Amino acid sequence: MSARCETVNKHVLPIFRALVAKELLCDYKLTQVEVAKKLGTTQAAISQYLNSKRAIKGTEQLADIMPKVQALACATAEELARKQTGEADPPLDFCRLCRTLFDEDPEKSGSDYSI
Repeated sequence: MSARCETVNKHVLPIFRALVAKELLCDYKLTQVEVAKKLGTTQAAISQYLNSKRAIKGTEQLADIMPKVQALACATAEELARKQTGEADPPLDFCRLCRTLFDEDPEKSGSDYSI
């Protein structure tokens, strides 16, 4: 994994997951269990996102990229909500998040990035 992917994974991904979870819960009226399945996590993690016990640190430092993160979280939530059953492919959405943040083609493959 590249340094950039590690940075996004550590600092941005928890915020992204929290935004997607909140969107699915509030706008699409899914249960915590349904959201957990779609995100490939646990119901307890979803509860922590809702109660701001996860993904709250560092949001001030990420203010310049938050509009992109929020837009992609909304799009991802909509895609996940449309899927009837089962888990989507969150890793691909997370790669798309990283590429979007760095203004790259979201369809581009490869992981030879540096910060």
